Amino acid sequence: MPDLLLELFSEEIPARMQAKAADDLRRMVTDKLVAEGLVYEGAKAFATPRRLALTVHGIPARQPDLKTERRGPKVGAPDAAVQGFLKATGLKSLDEAKIQRDPKGDFYIGLIEKPGRDAIDVLAEILPVIIRTFPWPKSMRWGARSGKPGSLSWVRPLHAITATFGLETEEPDVVKFEVDGITTGQTTYGHRFMAPDAISVRRFEDYEAKLKAAKVILDPQARKDIIFADAKELTFAQGFELVEDQVLLDEVSGLVEWPVVMMGSFEAEYLAIPDEVIRATIRNNQKCFVVKDPKTGKLTNKFVLTANIEASDGGKVIVSGNERVIRPRLSDAKFFYETDLKTKLEERLPKFAQIVFHAKLGTQAARIGRIERLAEYMATLVGADAAKAKRAAHLAKADLLTEVVGEFPELQGLMGKYYALAQGEDASVAAACEEHYKPQGPTDRVPTDPVSVAVALADKIDTLVGFWAIDEKPTGSKDPYALRRAALGVIRIALDRGFDFYPRHFLEKHVREIRPSLSAIEISDIGDSFRVFFEDRLTVQLREDGARHDLVAAVLDLGGREVGLLSVVRRVEALGKFLETSDGKNLLAGTKRAENILRIEEKKDGRIYHDDPDPNLYTLIEERDLAAAIDEIAPQARDAVFRDDYVAAMSAMAKLRPPVDAFFDKVRVNDDDAKVRENRLKLLNEIRSATRAVADFSKIQD
Repeated sequence: MPDLLLELFSEEIPARMQAKAADDLRRMVTDKLVAEGLVYEGAKAFATPRRLALTVHGIPARQPDLKTERRGPKVGAPDAAVQGFLKATGLKSLDEAKIQRDPKGDFYIGLIEKPGRDAIDVLAEILPVIIRTFPWPKSMRWGARSGKPGSLSWVRPLHAITATFGLETEEPDVVKFEVDGITTGQTTYGHRFMAPDAISVRRFEDYEAKLKAAKVILDPQARKDIIFADAKELTFAQGFELVEDQVLLDEVSGLVEWPVVMMGSFEAEYLAIPDEVIRATIRNNQKCFVVKDPKTGKLTNKFVLTANIEASDGGKVIVSGNERVIRPRLSDAKFFYETDLKTKLEERLPKFAQIVFHAKLGTQAARIGRIERLAEYMATLVGADAAKAKRAAHLAKADLLTEVVGEFPELQGLMGKYYALAQGEDASVAAACEEHYKPQGPTDRVPTDPVSVAVALADKIDTLVGFWAIDEKPTGSKDPYALRRAALGVIRIALDRGFDFYPRHFLEKHVREIRPSLSAIEISDIGDSFRVFFEDRLTVQLREDGARHDLVAAVLDLGGREVGLLSVVRRVEALGKFLETSDGKNLLAGTKRAENILRIEEKKDGRIYHDDPDPNLYTLIEERDLAAAIDEIAPQARDAVFRDDYVAAMSAMAKLRPPVDAFFDKVRVNDDDAKVRENRLKLLNEIRSATRAVADFSKIQD
């Protein structure tokens, strides 16, 4: 079957937009093809700085013919209705229609045949629409046509469109269309400097090969592989090691069509700056990789750059130019760092009194004060030194006002650690200045030092409680203050450090620090919402960790006293292991049977059987045995849960299995005697109540 080749050749596309643009092009074209009945075999999109390209192979040469039936008016309907039906269906007379019998009468049925069109004609129709509606995040107009209504908007000036369609064994045809004065053809262009001449192409294999001969590597992944391999080899040859950076590699591969890796250097005096500052300077300003000494693990005064040309002088001028730009940048960074060291962190804090954190939450200074008090309290719960936690919370935000962080915001926290160590602060206090922001994502590490844990929890809890107190909660996909990330951070820290976090308890303790005028009822309502939010976040986290969603729901939907996050996890783990045993499986079956009977009978009777059963109405030994077992086992399970010993709670529950099995084997619940029936339903409720000490078994799937 025929293949499509499409290339949109333009001025340089920003590197950050290329990957999504290639994916959007593939998606938009293939979606349109499928909508037109042209089901393809495969598609792949590519991007370089100057082109978007797409190949779709295995497209049918022609759309399938369509046959549809259209129901018309009743037999004997007015002539106007009949004529409208004939016109809509394209029939010449009612003799060409069928008659369909129906309980409501006989109706005319028209068969409409729509012949398929050639795929190349369909492509000529859909491709201009896709180009004109392409979803660039930012676009521009250019040239003489830019002032005319409906002129093309593209990310950068579009110069040529290549569009061919045909079988592999035949000469392909050009998909003919025009967009804003640009007519499709078979001509593309190679590397801007090394092979700028026009190239005539036919199909994808020919296109890719000719581009490579013209110094253009079409596949972004191939360019990444070349850059990475050459950079590793170049640094290894000189006894160094490349500092890998996937994000930078992705960006650099979008800046070049023919990557050439080179190495430059800078003065050794700049190595006095922290490694992270050197890396940020070179990475952000020149898109270069830094190099380290494998023996020391410290950076060397070398860097790796990626050029877009094979220079006649071996790249000496290119390297020199990059060195000439990097040198003053490092000089500035060194000046910022040395200037920052002259001012102690606490001396910067008064400025926070003039910086508003949020209009409804006060200044940064007020927030730092709240975090200090909360960190001191958290320290007592996580085994940290309270004085150190308070000191760390006092200094943790100070580096936001430093010159280096002003230039490189991504270094906040880290620079705080360096400045704290430089002014002689305790190592735990300094570490907390960096680690209190962690974890910032699912792959970020969790702080381990107790002081860091206390301050990290205090910082995140203050943020969460604060925005809950002013009713600025996340809604739908909107979360402008990253509260979901903060909550997941609290959850990860709590689970990693074995700290049982009670969301509602901490909100009630801290919310009056922010809004002292709140009433007890208002705090209760906010606390309920806060607890549910954390339970939802915990559910997400546990599902990502592989926990069964039904077990999480069974543990969370118990009501009663608040359950700590760590306790929820332990309950889920214990419940999962219990249900893998024969006792667990059979007790689950018996409990769900009791739940189902109760649900049906309570709905039928219009009442809830929550009262205690009457022992005098037990007529069978199995009833008495079950009641006795529940009386013995339920307190044991509740006591074990209260002690957070969920293994013991499940072991107690396992003792219920024999009497539950015997009850359902020998006892008919819906007895003819109404009082006996009611009493047995109450006994079933006792099973439900006893098992709900550990989990709501009705939520668990079989």
